[in-house]
Amino acid sequence: MRKLIMSIEYTAIITKDEDWWLGWVEEIPGANAQEKTKEELIISLQEAVKDIIELRRQYSRSY
Repeated sequence: MRKLIMSIEYTAIITKDEDWWLGWVEEIPGANAQEKTKEELIISLQEAVKDIIELRRQYSRSY
């Protein structure tokens, strides 16, 4: 069996509100984060997308 690896790009909306960086991913409902630095925010958004996709994958296998 061959394994297919795909690369998908998502749109992250990032904004700064006083001391906090806020962001969300347009294409993935629920993928949002708030961090003190932009770098931490990007990492948190990447983790949120990964976690949501994995949860959806597990959920779809249960049916």
